[in-house]
Amino acid sequence: MRIVYVTETMLSTGGTEKMLSEKASYLADTFGYDVTIISCTQVAGQSNTFPLSQNVKQVNLAIPYYRQYHYGYPKRLLVKWQTNQLLKEQLTKTIQEIDPDIIIGVARFAADVVTTIKCRAKRVIECHEARPFIMADVEGNRSFVSRQYTNHVLKKRYFQTIERHADVVVTLTQGDSQLWRKARHVEVIPNFSTMAVCRMGDYKNKRVIAVGRLSAEKGYDRLLKIWAKVSPQHQDWSLEFFGDGKLHQMLTNMIQDLQLENVNINPPTSHISEEYAQSAICVMTSHFEGFSLVLLEAIRHSLPCIAFDCPFGPASIIKDGICGYLIEDNNIEEYAQKLSLLMDQEDIWKQLSKEAIKRSEKFSVEIVMNRWRKLFEDLVHAKSI
Repeated sequence: MRIVYVTETMLSTGGTEKMLSEKASYLADTFGYDVTIISCTQVAGQSNTFPLSQNVKQVNLAIPYYRQYHYGYPKRLLVKWQTNQLLKEQLTKTIQEIDPDIIIGVARFAADVVTTIKCRAKRVIECHEARPFIMADVEGNRSFVSRQYTNHVLKKRYFQTIERHADVVVTLTQGDSQLWRKARHVEVIPNFSTMAVCRMGDYKNKRVIAVGRLSAEKGYDRLLKIWAKVSPQHQDWSLEFFGDGKLHQMLTNMIQDLQLENVNINPPTSHISEEYAQSAICVMTSHFEGFSLVLLEAIRHSLPCIAFDCPFGPASIIKDGICGYLIEDNNIEEYAQKLSLLMDQEDIWKQLSKEAIKRSEKFSVEIVMNRWRKLFEDLVHAKSI
């Protein structure tokens, strides 16, 4: 079976690139598929962030999207249109030369283009963010007219193209799948974690860990407000952040303003498994999530997790009251109460910790990748899916 993944780049450090590297490698090494990754903006000679099996081929198209920013409006729009046309031409040529059985558009980049390329392949769109947040970063601080165009023209056309032409849309969560009702077919296939677990977490560590970039959607300002409520009664506990981002200084200032103790903002680390193992509880206060690899990694280390029940990721991993707690979104008081409960009651912590390990087994690489295999084989053999 020949499979082609189409992605923007393999240079980024995000979860999308990590999962793509691991999935493509597994398909090639374990199932023996002929796998190619087309990286649209990457230039030949640039090294991927995450390791890729030698059995996976990679084609870098080096489409120069950066050129549009050399110009002001209206010429920028013309250059962007020309670049889009170049992408379509190069992508079509490359795919027709490979002649794959299946094309997979990874995340939102060029997903609408992937679904309309003329070839015999079945077309799959793999969503790595929930539908309501696709292109959210495109809006930024743009003008009212630009935001209206993005929301009511660009997004509408993008979604309609995918729903009309994609054979399958794959979402990470059940909640997100409900928003793709107009698509031909929708499958829910979660992510997995291949992180090597050095050892399990321990209640005696008395450390709460939060992992992720320091950006607005992670809601870390809410976490600091929660910590301000629980820390006076738990001065032997610490809160450890692992991440970096544009809100680093703001969070540092907030820690000082709230006079919080035992709070540390640590840079990202390649040894995060050791940090989970040195912790007792994992917390997440995001306003939205796709599928949280952080929560999955945490439960693999036996850590009970607490998160706001935001769209859509936490509820896909945390079973409320079983392996952690799902808190009504933005209910700071309830969150603080549940966190205090876990910090105070070792017997409750032990029960949730035990169930966390059991829960993590549902997201093993073998289980998840066999679901992908079944989907691909059903598509190729034209079975009803």
